[in-house]
Amino acid sequence: MKLLKSLLDFYINSSLHVALSVISLTYMTGLNYNVHVGFNFLMFVFFATITGYNFVKFYGLAKFHHRSLANWLKSIQGFSFLCFILMFFYATKLRNLTLYFTGVLALITFLYAIPVVPKRFIYDIRPNLRSVAGLKIYIIALVWTAVTVILPLIQLNINLDADVFVYGCQRFLFVVVLMLPFEIRDLRYDSLKLSTLPQSIGVKGTKILGGILLAVFFLLEFLNRALFSYETLVVFVISVMTLACLIFAKVNQGKYYSAFWVEGLPIFWLVMLLFRP
Repeated sequence: MKLLKSLLDFYINSSLHVALSVISLTYMTGLNYNVHVGFNFLMFVFFATITGYNFVKFYGLAKFHHRSLANWLKSIQGFSFLCFILMFFYATKLRNLTLYFTGVLALITFLYAIPVVPKRFIYDIRPNLRSVAGLKIYIIALVWTAVTVILPLIQLNINLDADVFVYGCQRFLFVVVLMLPFEIRDLRYDSLKLSTLPQSIGVKGTKILGGILLAVFFLLEFLNRALFSYETLVVFVISVMTLACLIFAKVNQGKYYSAFWVEGLPIFWLVMLLFRP
């Protein structure tokens, strides 16, 4: 049992779980447009997600405690470096335009973690985009939307028309709501100057706002889909599940509540689409 718990902790802490969620959403974009995203592209997104997330999460720890890193962090560093190499390997198989767009997203990720933002624009001691008041959740949602919607369509040379804009807005709203249980969990750790949604409007207000955003997310489905399609039913089910996760989210939540169950909703969404009756 202790071994299984250690493996689960490594699976979550190394960002494997979030990477599976990201490629699940990416694969769903291909399903939505009846195209095959491709193994090489999915692998690139998978390893890039691990590299980016671990860079953001552990940059500060590795910088200030590099001489006394715990064994678990050293193992994640080694794993991340391997993923970084594999990311570059699969990047060589992508279109140049895809790589240019990826470079923009990489720059956003870099600015999100590295202290380069002028201090007059921030409200915390760390001058990076992550510390700009009220901006964190929207940066995450924007990057997720770009990676899982825009990037695969660029790779497949599909025109970015009005339908893509609607689909992207729907994905953005879903990711914002998906992040709210994490925002509630981090309420006891985040600086009050960050002005996160739970800090600004309270936990109850955050849940109400999340419910409204989920309603808009679901209604947008009817702009691109038939009323009684299986896909619409799946979106309804995932909306209800996400709402339930948000309603039951609390500050003192279980260790795996957000990090595993909430983060895993995109994976379950894809499973429902792939194993349709």
